[in-house]
Amino acid sequence: MFFEDLVEGQTFVSKGRTVTESDVVNFAGLSGDFNPIHLDREATKDGMFGERVAHGVLGLSMATGLLDSLGLFKESMGAMLAIEDWRFAGPILINDTIHLELTIESTRLTSKGTSGVVRRRLKLVNQHGAVVQDGVITVLILCREPASAGAREEAGDAA
Repeated sequence: MFFEDLVEGQTFVSKGRTVTESDVVNFAGLSGDFNPIHLDREATKDGMFGERVAHGVLGLSMATGLLDSLGLFKESMGAMLAIEDWRFAGPILINDTIHLELTIESTRLTSKGTSGVVRRRLKLVNQHGAVVQDGVITVLILCREPASAGAREEAGDAA
């Protein structure tokens, strides 16, 4: 999808993905975060969740992967601009199955008219229907065709 295809309120839902022990162990190796809450089954038995939990930023990373699996922006992604108000609402446990719910919150054509700023609300939802993470990722999405000078002026007036 290109900028012209997006409208406020559009929603998209990804397929599910089960978070495996391998995901958590591999992410620990990649990130260097070997905190026992992620890796030590015995140490977490009496902890807050009673078991190991996935790294918070592993969930965020999986959210971007689930977003990519939708195939919406394969040809049109320009750049990630910001991650805003990301909230870790609940634990992601090993063997949870999560999916992504994406909503387009707003769109704004840039002054050049070759791309637009798109504010996207992402929610990671587990198999019980609980939102475990959510936040906004704002991106630059390319236009299919550069906007006319008149459209750029209108976009400037609206901004």
